[in-house]
Amino acid sequence: MSPRTRKAPRRTLGFTLPPALKKALLPSCLAALGLAAWSDVPIPATWRPWVALAEQQVRTAPKPAPVSDASHGFTTAPLPLPAHAPEAPREHLEPAPRPAPEDALALSHEHTRRVDHLSRARTLKDLGDVSGALTEVRRALHDDPADTAALAMAARLARLHGQPEVALLAYARLGNLAPEEAGALIQQARLLVSQGRHAEAVRVGEEAVLRAPEDAEVYQVLGRAHLGAGELSAAILRFQQAVHLDPEHGYALNNLGFAYLRAGEDAKAAEVLAQAAQLLPHVAYVHNNLGVAWERLGKKDEARAAYATATRLSPRYVQARVNTDRMDRLAQADLGSPGLGAREVPALSAP
Repeated sequence: MSPRTRKAPRRTLGFTLPPALKKALLPSCLAALGLAAWSDVPIPATWRPWVALAEQQVRTAPKPAPVSDASHGFTTAPLPLPAHAPEAPREHLEPAPRPAPEDALALSHEHTRRVDHLSRARTLKDLGDVSGALTEVRRALHDDPADTAALAMAARLARLHGQPEVALLAYARLGNLAPEEAGALIQQARLLVSQGRHAEAVRVGEEAVLRAPEDAEVYQVLGRAHLGAGELSAAILRFQQAVHLDPEHGYALNNLGFAYLRAGEDAKAAEVLAQAAQLLPHVAYVHNNLGVAWERLGKKDEARAAYATATRLSPRYVQARVNTDRMDRLAQADLGSPGLGAREVPALSAP
C-alpha cells in the first residue's frame, strides 16, 4: 500500500473512567471546555451518552447577564471584605465568666500540705502576738470562708489590732451564716456606733430586733445608734424597751437618763440615773451624769457628792473634775463672789 493511501492510525484514549468519576466529573468538564477539543477526535461508544447529555445541558443552561454600571460602562466589582469579621448574633454569644470577687477577709496563700492556721492563730494570741494571730486566722478564712470560729476570732483580733473594717466584715459574714441569731449583728452595730456610722448602725440594729425581739441588748444598741444620730425620741423609746425587758440593765438605765438629760427631762433623768448608780456603783460616768441631773434640779449638795464619787472612782476623769471645780466655784460665789461661774454648763458623759 502506497504512503498516500495508508490510513492514519485511529486515535483513542488509552483509559476508562470509573463509574463514580463519570457521574461526578465528566459532564462538568465537558461543559466547561465547550466540547471544542472533542470536535475531530473519535469518542468511544461508552462515552457518547454522557457527551450527548453534556451538550444538552450546555444548550439549555441560561446565560447570566452581566451586572453593569450604565453610567460608567464597567461591570460592578465585588464588595470589599470587611476589616473585621462580623459579630455573631447575640443569642449565640455566651457571656464571659466573671472573676470571683476578692475576699477582703482572707489572705491568699499556698502550701503543699494541710496547715491548721486557726490553731496557729490561737497559739500566737496566747503569746501576745495579735498581728501574727490575725494573719493566721485570715489565712484560715482563705481555706474555709465559712469557718464561724475563725470569723469570730478574726473580728475580735481585728478590733484589738485597730482594723475595724476587717472586724465589720467578719461580723457581717457571721450574721449571714447564722440568719436566726442576733449576736453578730449586735457587735456589728456597736462597732458602727463607735465609728460614728450611726445610720448604718440603725439599719443593722433594726435587723437585730427582727431576729431577737426579746433581747434587751438589741434595743440598747439600737438606742445608742439613734442617740448618736440625734434622734432623741427614737433613742428614748428603744432604751425604755431595753429597761422594760431587763429592769436591772444598768447601762440601759444610764443611757436612758442621758437621753432624758439631752431632751431636758431632768426629773426623769435623775430617777433612772439614781437606779443606774445603784446597779453600777463603780462606773464613774454614771455618777457624773447623776450629778448633772441633781445640779439641774437645784440639788447642789447631791450633785457635789455625785461628782466627788465620779472623781474618786476615776481621778483622770476630765468631765467629773470639770464639774467638781465648777461646783466649788459656785460655792465660793454663794459665799461672797456673785456671778462667778453662773453661766457654766455641767459636762455630761456620753454613753
